[in-house]
Amino acid sequence: MRILRATDYKVMPWKNGLGATTEIAVSPESDGLDNFAWRVSMAQVSSDGPFSSFPDIDRTLLVLAGQGMVLEVDGQPPATLTQASPPYAFAGDATTSARLVDGAIVDLNVMVRRGLVRAYVERFDLAAPQRFSTTGVRLLFVQTGKLNAQSVAHYETLTTNDTLLFDALVPSLIVGPSVATTLISIELAFGSPHADRF
Repeated sequence: MRILRATDYKVMPWKNGLGATTEIAVSPESDGLDNFAWRVSMAQVSSDGPFSSFPDIDRTLLVLAGQGMVLEVDGQPPATLTQASPPYAFAGDATTSARLVDGAIVDLNVMVRRGLVRAYVERFDLAAPQRFSTTGVRLLFVQTGKLNAQSVAHYETLTTNDTLLFDALVPSLIVGPSVATTLISIELAFGSPHADRF
């Protein structure tokens, strides 16, 4: 189990050089933006414009702050994404651009290599303690609030924008809110896309 603190995240340029992204976690850690298996990051989008192209990557996007944006993905109808919208999945190699609704936003990006990793992303308000487990890798990102997490060997407190990462070596994990908390769960499954989900 790893606790990833918001103060330790790595800030780096977008692939297209038009902005900056805050990298939360990536695997493998040393392979840059071309060879990762999966990557989770945040970005502040302050103007309309194109998205970077990521060949062979599937992406899932959520709005964390701001009034939202209209996402235009080649071959798909325009989609208006707000903080109330469910996760939006699209191909990273599709021509994609964004138009802001009213000012800058912050979004969360989950990227996985197609055919190697599948991502299951869910956002929900955590109102009571809940048990989590995984057979792959799971990240729990605290969008807002404060979270207490307990496994057999660890007890940790996380606050807004912190992330808890664990894998199948952790049998189960109990998390509970100490104040009103919105949580984003990211499950990463490996292997055949036809395999059952967990």
